[in-house]
Amino acid sequence: MRALAALVAGGLSALAMPPFSLWPVLALTLPVLVFLIDATAGLPLRRALTATFLAGWLFGLGYFVAGLWWIGEAFLVQADAFLWLMPFAVLGLPAYLALYTGFGCVLARILWTGGPGRILAFAAALTLAETARGTWLTGFPWNDFGYALATDLRFAQAASVVGLTGLCLATLACLASPAALFSSAGSPRTRPLPLALAVLLLVALWAGGQWRLATTEVATVPDVRLRLMQPDLPQDQKFRYDARRTVMDLYLATSESQGGLKGVTHLFWPESAFPFFLEREPEALARIVAMLPPGTVLVTGAARYQAVPGRDRPDVFNSVRVIDSNGTIRGNADKVHLVPFGEYLPFQETLEAVGLEALTRVRGGFAAAPARSLLAIPGLPEAVPLICYEAIFPTEVMPTPTEDAAAAEPRPGFLLNLSNDAWFGLTPGPYQHFEQSRLRAIEQGLPLVRVTNNGISAVVDPLGRISAILPLGVRGVLDDSLPQALAATAYATHGRVISWLLLLGCFCGALMLRLRAIHA
Repeated sequence: MRALAALVAGGLSALAMPPFSLWPVLALTLPVLVFLIDATAGLPLRRALTATFLAGWLFGLGYFVAGLWWIGEAFLVQADAFLWLMPFAVLGLPAYLALYTGFGCVLARILWTGGPGRILAFAAALTLAETARGTWLTGFPWNDFGYALATDLRFAQAASVVGLTGLCLATLACLASPAALFSSAGSPRTRPLPLALAVLLLVALWAGGQWRLATTEVATVPDVRLRLMQPDLPQDQKFRYDARRTVMDLYLATSESQGGLKGVTHLFWPESAFPFFLEREPEALARIVAMLPPGTVLVTGAARYQAVPGRDRPDVFNSVRVIDSNGTIRGNADKVHLVPFGEYLPFQETLEAVGLEALTRVRGGFAAAPARSLLAIPGLPEAVPLICYEAIFPTEVMPTPTEDAAAAEPRPGFLLNLSNDAWFGLTPGPYQHFEQSRLRAIEQGLPLVRVTNNGISAVVDPLGRISAILPLGVRGVLDDSLPQALAATAYATHGRVISWLLLLGCFCGALMLRLRAIHA
């Protein structure tokens, strides 16, 4: 029964994430996990830690299977080659991610007390586990518990100070606090204290976010008119070279809908727009030039190749490319953080030798850029290029500052996220991806321009408010202005320090309560 309770509670916890965004459900499910750890009291230490790990792992397994099942959609695009891998993605990946939840619970159990202090240990340990999940082995911070509160724009404003880590800590501490009411240890008068503090914190976060939204003015960049084109191209056509003319016809016709491109200064197309290399298809580039009015700039996703001395095979990059109305490629930005098994294979040559290949089917895999850099786009402030799931890594958004402060890159004007969520169809995946991208805008105080193949494409201001949006599964364009960036947020300047100090403070508090309980 305990195993089933953990699995079901974890599965129900996924309702806190988009598109459902029922974050209060965690106030019911997280206490279940606390009670399951409580149930190990009195067991020998090794058995207690084993039982705790199993409870945490099963909770995590339920959470990640229910929240990430949609990843399996990608294996249906080319089912003849990849369908057999679906179980490894739908069950194997959650089983791996749940290890972090299990070990987080073990760390919490080491600091466990029978009273209200165990809520502090629980929140600190699982927040550290979520941080590790987002960084180790290339990292996968998808559906971090902090995104539960972030689905409410007022709570999300706290990310401008404490980032995702701080929101995760607040989410776990506040929504696990009802468990403190049910404790056999400690004074009955102190048991309501964690819940009371949690309510006060939530009210303060909500009110502070409401005040920030009501009092912060956001201007727009003058003389800029953006057009975002969402083609809703079926994924099984996107990489077919024989469909290249059909793809271009669709892009051009959709881009020129709603009266043509008159007055549009910048046209945006999604990630991996073409089933070919632009440099090898002069006809396609000529059609783009014929479409663009003088002075209009196209910013598009497109694969780029680069010859490597001494090698027959060039490096291929997943890139953002800037093309002016004369057909000149004015700039490129290559993807830095590639998707394992999607854009490359670990031990690439060995696995390819036995017949395996990445989902994108690029022989040799994509190459990664060594570091993120700003993208210069004529007529716009410099952009931070984030290709596909690069937008889910809060600590990897900004370019790494140089050692020479004078040579450090200036603060950019906006985040640019080009993606191809069509891999995942009309599932919760694109909704979750959009919300995670939006939180990056709030953390950094930068507007977000997000363009995808089938949705969700949008312009978001630096407070996370949606200025214009094309929903999932819709073909069309949207025109909008570009919001101006705010001054650098506290998170943008000191975010990691603030969040780690908060986490360290919680660990110290939990440790002190544990030592106090031992010596009581």
